[in-house]
Amino acid sequence: MEVELTAPNGKKWMQPLGLFINNEFVKSANEQKLISINPTTEEEICSVYAATAEDVDAAVSAARKAFRHESWKSLSGTERGALMRKLADLVAENAEILATIECLDNGKPYQTALNENVPEVINVLRYYAGYADKNFGQVIDVGPAKFAYTVKEPLGVCGQIIPWNYPLDMAAWKLGPALCCGNTVVLKLAEQTPLSVLYLAKLIKEAGFPPGVINIINGHGREAGAALVQHPQVDKIAFTGSTTTGKEIMKMASYTMKNITLETGGKSPLIVFEDADLELAATWSHIGIMSNQGQICTATSRILVHEKIYDEFVEKFKAKVQEVSVLGDPFEESTFHGPQVTKAQYERVLGYINVGKEEGATVMMGGEPAPQNGKGFFVAPTVFTNVKPTMKIFREEIFGPCVAITTFKTEEEALTLANDSMYGLGAALFTKDLTRAHRVAREIEAGMVWVNSSNDSDFRIPFGGVKQSGIGRELGEAGLAPYCNVKSIHVNLAA
Repeated sequence: MEVELTAPNGKKWMQPLGLFINNEFVKSANEQKLISINPTTEEEICSVYAATAEDVDAAVSAARKAFRHESWKSLSGTERGALMRKLADLVAENAEILATIECLDNGKPYQTALNENVPEVINVLRYYAGYADKNFGQVIDVGPAKFAYTVKEPLGVCGQIIPWNYPLDMAAWKLGPALCCGNTVVLKLAEQTPLSVLYLAKLIKEAGFPPGVINIINGHGREAGAALVQHPQVDKIAFTGSTTTGKEIMKMASYTMKNITLETGGKSPLIVFEDADLELAATWSHIGIMSNQGQICTATSRILVHEKIYDEFVEKFKAKVQEVSVLGDPFEESTFHGPQVTKAQYERVLGYINVGKEEGATVMMGGEPAPQNGKGFFVAPTVFTNVKPTMKIFREEIFGPCVAITTFKTEEEALTLANDSMYGLGAALFTKDLTRAHRVAREIEAGMVWVNSSNDSDFRIPFGGVKQSGIGRELGEAGLAPYCNVKSIHVNLAA
């Protein structure tokens, strides 16, 4: 159930290939597999077993049994927290292997995986480990005749579905609060990038979590994902992915009225006012759209610039992209920009670039494939100017290194452009006027607003959107609420 792999950086490890159910790696019921492709070389890395509906049922049964078993149910919050901290420590010890797998399977730069993504896993697990014995109910004073109080109880079995853009981070975002609150989990991985979280499963067992508490399955969304969402013994579904898929999950989950948390698509605006520090705005605008090859749900992919400083900003932004967005082998230290995750995503991005050209936008830079040594799903960082608000590249989520820049004349116009979207995940604005910063931040229709930065999220701060960008919040203390029930208990003292 394992294969030895060696990465271009010389790291070797034993890669699990099975479904992780009851703390063991097992084959799928019909032994079907899916292939994981290296997006840098377009070569096969290995094949892993893909779950059927029967396998999903086995994983859910294991999670249900574990939820009721004394080995997990009887643990205090302090003891659960200790297990989570142990897992965080093991992630830290295996940081280089986990970052290597993430780079190989996902295509993101190794340095990014090592210095940003793996630390995020550690931080999230430790953060929620600290909350495990501090998630209290309350006593409510209703007079001397009654003693009334609340307790917070786990929901039960949580089905969690994560995307391919941040496999390790998204696993931690889902597992952290669920385990903190005492739930058990069936985590369904993205079929495009299963390898790093399968290795994490080995560390989960090593940390000492009881069998069945955390089950991890590979599989296709239409088969394994759908079976998980519709399973009658799953109490909650948490999903991160596209808005279209999120709507399908809502429909499927409605038949059993499951508790749901959805973090879906975005087309986040970034507003640059005439008094902004343009060097700062250009730096953060680059980070906001070009990081992770543009494969970020909160990417600030619509830049709205005041007409007075438009030309100056565009030149500074272009220079920043040229300076920082170095394409290349993601294992090379100088690389900022790796390949898109799959051929399908690569073709999707190029398709939108062609649409932008056809609609009359100007490709100021990029706009073409950028293979390295003739291989890989690389797309050159692309900047569109002369963009109209009606264009698809301005309205639809591309999920790639493509940004659309347009102008505005007044604050009111900027807000109208920013809010004219079915999405409402993130937004950013740049100004030196503190009063305007707060005023505009309140008027933007988004779950998160960055002032004079972009996409510098933090595990201690709630993350989530409005409109068709999702339901509920992850991270921070707010991330606990979707994973527990508040039970009210009334005691008649006059009895």
